[in-house]
Amino acid sequence: MGAEPLEFEGRETDPVSAERVLGLKCRLCGKQYPKEALNFCTDDFGPLEVAYDYEAIARTFSREAVATRPQTMWRYWDLLPIDGEPTVGRHVGRTPLIRADRLAKALGVGELYIKNDAVNHPSLSFKDRVVAVALSKAVEFGFQTVGCASTGNLAGSVAANAAAAGLDAYVLIPDGLEQGKVLGAMIHGARVVAIEGNYDHVNRLCSQIAFRFGWGFVNVNLRPFYAEGSKSMGFEIAEDLGWRVPDHVVAPMAGGSLIGKIHKAFKELEILGALENPVKTRLHGAQATGCNPISATVKSGASKVKPVKNPNTIAKSLAIGDPADGYFASQLIRDTGGWSDDVDDDSIIDAMRLLAETEGIWAETAGGVTLAVTRKLIEDGRIDRDESIVVCIAGNGLKTQEPLLERMARPTVIKPSLEAFEALLERDAAPALATV
Repeated sequence: MGAEPLEFEGRETDPVSAERVLGLKCRLCGKQYPKEALNFCTDDFGPLEVAYDYEAIARTFSREAVATRPQTMWRYWDLLPIDGEPTVGRHVGRTPLIRADRLAKALGVGELYIKNDAVNHPSLSFKDRVVAVALSKAVEFGFQTVGCASTGNLAGSVAANAAAAGLDAYVLIPDGLEQGKVLGAMIHGARVVAIEGNYDHVNRLCSQIAFRFGWGFVNVNLRPFYAEGSKSMGFEIAEDLGWRVPDHVVAPMAGGSLIGKIHKAFKELEILGALENPVKTRLHGAQATGCNPISATVKSGASKVKPVKNPNTIAKSLAIGDPADGYFASQLIRDTGGWSDDVDDDSIIDAMRLLAETEGIWAETAGGVTLAVTRKLIEDGRIDRDESIVVCIAGNGLKTQEPLLERMARPTVIKPSLEAFEALLERDAAPALATV
């Protein structure tokens, strides 16, 4: 069977396509900017985000129209900030939303779903969504060299998608990342550079490189467009729930953007009249105790995020001590009536094993963080056991094997005989018999 054709009806022939995106605007002062590779306001240095004309979008977007489109994130092209057809990441998205009944029973809740971006194409993380948008925009802007600052997942996604698009890629990472993530970037031919220091050192250097050489760094000068790709996760959640939004969403937080874009997706669907219920979703953010600047802000009631200078956690993909969207994420959590919490390394491993043993999903350490925080919120009464819950799993455990190697038992070795196997079964049964 051949691949499903990619058709983006109206993208080139409908003039509305070019009118949907009004430009950029500052999230602090509201100053407007044209569509360009810029991520900060020149007046107050506030972050920029994409502004849309929702009246124009309403002419092409409907639930019926979406149903006819490709089974990728681009079925929601009306609400993504590229002007033509996507040129990068054309098969990204439409990952499964899984009704997790066995996990729900273990947690003592009634309605639980896993949004499983651990199987996203091509690099097995939700970062493929943001990279697909950012690099498609980079092509529109005429960039030939692209790059990123990354704690791991973004490195692999930029490398893979840049390779498929024929772009030169420079990937900068903190030294000491998991080997699976390092190899996942290098195999695609990207120039991988490890920096002595943490993510914040890497990010600062990438900002300097982007503006010195005029390259398109997805989470620096292309960040306003990059961040919009995360909305596709929210669109998919709503569509797969029958165009409804859940009572609770729990998402991992590194830079803090994902949680905000999921909420933005829900609100945009509400604006366009596509939802069966109003957006009253409570947003909850998950972090590791060894790097918890956003959760610490929420729990303390502080108005400013205090950076963590020396992150120390096995959840390296979340180890961003000075999160770019930390202020906005903490405000959103409060405004929606949600909460944020953090968990230690042992709890992360326990949650990774629980998810694997109940639902057959091997998440990376960030997934362990998200599920462990979900369990904590349920036990603390911050999530009602009778309400609908979506847990966002952002990356695949195959890329973060090191934390498990010393914590998992080795395989049992036996002789190649039926007698040896029967003896093994007797030994396995012995502890159970002893408790009878």
